[in-house]
Amino acid sequence: MSVMIVETARYSHAWRALWPLAKPKVVLLIVFCAVIGMCLASPGLPPLSLLVPATLGIALVAGAAAMVNCLVERTADALMRRTAHRATARGEVGAAFTLTVALAAGGLGMLLLVVYVNALTAWLTLATFVGYALVYTLLLKPNTPQNIVIGGASGAMPPILGWAAVTGDVGVPALALFLIIYAWTPPHFWALALYRRDDYARAGLPMLPVTHGERFTTLSILLYSWLLAGISLLPVAIAHSGALYLAVALLLNARFLYLAARLHRQYADPLARRTFVWSICYLTWLFAALLVDHYWQVPLS
Repeated sequence: MSVMIVETARYSHAWRALWPLAKPKVVLLIVFCAVIGMCLASPGLPPLSLLVPATLGIALVAGAAAMVNCLVERTADALMRRTAHRATARGEVGAAFTLTVALAAGGLGMLLLVVYVNALTAWLTLATFVGYALVYTLLLKPNTPQNIVIGGASGAMPPILGWAAVTGDVGVPALALFLIIYAWTPPHFWALALYRRDDYARAGLPMLPVTHGERFTTLSILLYSWLLAGISLLPVAIAHSGALYLAVALLLNARFLYLAARLHRQYADPLARRTFVWSICYLTWLFAALLVDHYWQVPLS
């Protein structure tokens, strides 16, 4: 009986340890962007019979990709203060157990997408999983400082997944949302990499602040922030959003550009942290504005 209790407690602890490995906050942002894609593809609200399995399927595959990422990077994670607490880095869960749960979760997510959504969404979600968990994690991140630029395509896929779930194809508005997230990813991640550069150097990861220095990275953030400001206006340019979204986008971009310019002019770790936090608020509020504008569109003229 005592052996059974010990085994039960051990597996209970392992399951609890897996939850943070799925990066629930990141998955929540992914699901949020995917749901925005579904809503923008629908004249009204997407039916629950589609919304629920599509959301759950995308979330399960995203969580599985995060677990695989933590598993592959467990050695590097153990050397970084930001990630040393992860169960894979501490050896609290086995590699076989983590991989089994990740594949089971990803497989269930794919099944939901194939059966209840459509094949295109399922294939695009699988491609996103491969792009992040394998291409980015195994090939790009340890080998090139442009890892986040090239690998950012995987992270930019959620709106396309949501759009495809409703329409069965990939439309121009979905591609515009993809480009917004794609342009947002480098300044977002480089701000984090700046104030965590010692961590990345200790782990031997060639992040831009490690390989090219602080000044080059802050300039890159500033340039990408200007690129993002222009791309964020694409929904208005293709007449898919109106005055409300335009006003919010201009305000959000003004704040992002101010922080990026200040960071480049006089660098400080606390300012880099503030820029990173703001970048998350930026994307959340920008996509929320897209949603509100879609259902309560104010014409530009």
